[in-house]
Amino acid sequence: MIEFDVPSDAPAEFRVALESLKHAAIRSEIDVETIPAPTAIASHAITFKANIKENLTGVEGDAGTGRFVMLWEPEPQEAWASRFRVVIFAKSPLETNIGADEEISDVVWAWLNEALENRHAEFGAIAGTATRIMSTGYGSLSAQHDHAELELRASWSPLTTDIAGSFEAWLDLICIMSGFPNLPAGISTIDFSGRR
Repeated sequence: MIEFDVPSDAPAEFRVALESLKHAAIRSEIDVETIPAPTAIASHAITFKANIKENLTGVEGDAGTGRFVMLWEPEPQEAWASRFRVVIFAKSPLETNIGADEEISDVVWAWLNEALENRHAEFGAIAGTATRIMSTGYGSLSAQHDHAELELRASWSPLTTDIAGSFEAWLDLICIMSGFPNLPAGISTIDFSGRR
């Protein structure tokens, strides 16, 4: 369960949505916390960041990470399908041969849609972009190995005040991008590696 304050002066619909987020299932592979929300985008907002736990990746350096912003406006903005808008960001390192595959962008978009479906999120007006980043070091950075990253930025409008499904789908996406299985809610794997 995520702990955060629900402002008593916020609109009732926004408060109900916040309460739903408090009951979202948090995957064991990931750490989640609230961070300051943007103030100029919508009347009310809350923001979370998530990071794959470093001891689970088996490699040093960056692991999967992401941001989740829930926005609420009394009147839906242009291109919104409700008074809510979820904006997400997810990023993960990739092996360079996977990062070079142009189809990985289509794959990560399919992962998001599958995660939303698996979590029974009700939403409309989905949009997004996938970005592959290939990096090669030169000069004083020439000793660095080539590396790749995959980023997905997306947004959609939840159609109910139960935002937990959207939130859980975002966490699933970060985990999938980081090499963990996409599991239905309540199902876990047996870890034979001895890692925790």
